[in-house]
Amino acid sequence: MFKNILVPINGDSLTKAEVRMAIKLAKDDGAKITIAYVSNPIIPYSSSEIQSVLAISPIEYRKYCEAFANKLFVKAKKLIGSQLEVGEVHIYHPNASDGIIEAAKKSKADVIAMASHKRDGIKGLFLRSEAHEVILHSKVPVLILN
Repeated sequence: MFKNILVPINGDSLTKAEVRMAIKLAKDDGAKITIAYVSNPIIPYSSSEIQSVLAISPIEYRKYCEAFANKLFVKAKKLIGSQLEVGEVHIYHPNASDGIIEAAKKSKADVIAMASHKRDGIKGLFLRSEAHEVILHSKVPVLILN
């Protein structure tokens, strides 16, 4: 059924559940798992009353993002083990949901498997989850772990 399952990760405990779900699907279908991480390309600023300054240099920020993504990739690959083919894609995008969709295109994934982080109360009325945004805008199917 699926040939390439994209699993966006962010280091949350839900990531393990997403990866386990993808492992089961991949084993059943003989599919590849592609792990995706989205970094925000906008460098954080430190603000004071006098001026706003970069909290970190662009080069250092990029190195930090790469190191963090690689750390998550290593953890996910360890969880998956050697029984499945695993790819990885690191995307820089200011919007996580758009970055996930870009990762799906770049990796030629035929499904995105991700968790939904439920928002309650007033937040739920005005803020959409990343999963909801991906569902709305993705051209490939999205499998949600709730």
